[in-house]
Amino acid sequence: MADRYFVVREDILPEAIQKTILVKSLLSSGNAATVHEAVERAGLSRSAFYKYKDGVYELNEIAQERIITVSMDLEHRAGVLSSVLALVASQEGNVLTMNQSIPLQGFANVVLSIDVSQVAGDASELMELLRRQSGVRKASIIGRG
Repeated sequence: MADRYFVVREDILPEAIQKTILVKSLLSSGNAATVHEAVERAGLSRSAFYKYKDGVYELNEIAQERIITVSMDLEHRAGVLSSVLALVASQEGNVLTMNQSIPLQGFANVVLSIDVSQVAGDASELMELLRRQSGVRKASIIGRG
């Protein structure tokens, strides 16, 4: 079964979930140096924190995931798309979706949605590498979100 997500008002969340969010906030802001310190301050057990920590996020935390949509015209020859995907992976980019048109006049348009949240630097560095990749005629960001 696929993961399902909900937006829920904080005041109706169970206390353990609210405290888990507080612990994560204390840790990310530096107001607590360790999980032990943060759970003590929040009044939550360590086991409850570890049970919920990977399943609860503030909405703005999710929005910080960086996804770009890239359109590229690639030469229609063996290995070009594979090398582009390998380049994205080598830069810690994660391809979420891919759509490729049928090649016309020796080129195919490929649109990739890429999670760049783990990419060192910013997306412009990845784009420059893609533009210089053999077989890439042009590459541009057509969307962010």
